[in-house]
Amino acid sequence: MQRSAVVVVADKTSLKRPFIFANAVHMALCFFMLTMTVAWHRELLQTGKMVSSVSVVIMYVIEIGCLLLSVLGVFGACTGKRWCLILYAAGMAAASQTIIVRTALSYQDVYERVVREESKLLSMMPLSGTNKANKTLLYSIQKEFECCGLIEGYKDWGSTIPTSCNCQYPGKCIRLRGSATLGAPKNQYVYQEPCLPIYVSELKLAFSLAMAIQFGSGVFWVVLLVMSIKLMGQIKRKQEFMALLQSNRYVPGAF
Repeated sequence: MQRSAVVVVADKTSLKRPFIFANAVHMALCFFMLTMTVAWHRELLQTGKMVSSVSVVIMYVIEIGCLLLSVLGVFGACTGKRWCLILYAAGMAAASQTIIVRTALSYQDVYERVVREESKLLSMMPLSGTNKANKTLLYSIQKEFECCGLIEGYKDWGSTIPTSCNCQYPGKCIRLRGSATLGAPKNQYVYQEPCLPIYVSELKLAFSLAMAIQFGSGVFWVVLLVMSIKLMGQIKRKQEFMALLQSNRYVPGAF
C-alpha cells in the first residue's frame, strides 16, 4: 500500500499532461498556419504576385517539421521514451533559435522589401503607358484596396480610367464632372484615394504581423523545450524509482 501511494504522488507532480496539452495546442496552431500558408501561396500564384520561393519553402519546412516534432513529443510523453523527447528537444532548440534569430535579423530586410515594392509601383508611372502585366497587377490592387491610381488618384490614368476604379461605396467615391478628366465619362464615380499609400501601409502591417507571429512562435517553442527537458528528468527519476522498487532496495526519503 505504501509503494502505490508513493507512485501516485509522483504521477501527480508530473509534467506529462501539461506537456501533452501544450503540444496538442501547438499541433492545432501548426495545422492552422499550414492551411493558411497553402491558401496564401495559392492566392499569390493565381494573382501573379511575386514572392521568394525560398521563403515559401522555409515556411512549409518549419510548419510541417514542428507539426511532426509535436507528434514525436506526445508519443514520447505517452510511452515514456526518453529518446523521443531528446529528439524533440533538439528539434525545438534548433527551430526556436533559428526563428528568433531570423526574425531579429530580418527587420532591415523587411524595410528594404517595402521600399522595393514601392519603387516597383512608382516605375509604372505614367499608368496610361505601362505594359499589360503591370496594368493587370494594378487592376487587382485597385479592386482589393478600393483605390484608384497611385499618387494623384484617378488622374494618374489620364483619359483611360479602368473599370477597377469604379466606385459604388459612399464616402470613398469622387464624381467626375464635366471635363475633370479629358475623355473620361461624365458623372462617373471612381475611388478617391490613391493606391500607393494604402498598399505600402498594408504591406508594412502584413510584414509586422508576420514578424510578431514568428517571434511569438519562437518563444512558445522555448517554453515547450523547457517543459520537455523537465519532463525527461521526471521520467528518468521515475524509472530509477520503479527500478529500486522492483529490486526491493527502496529507501524511504530517497526520492
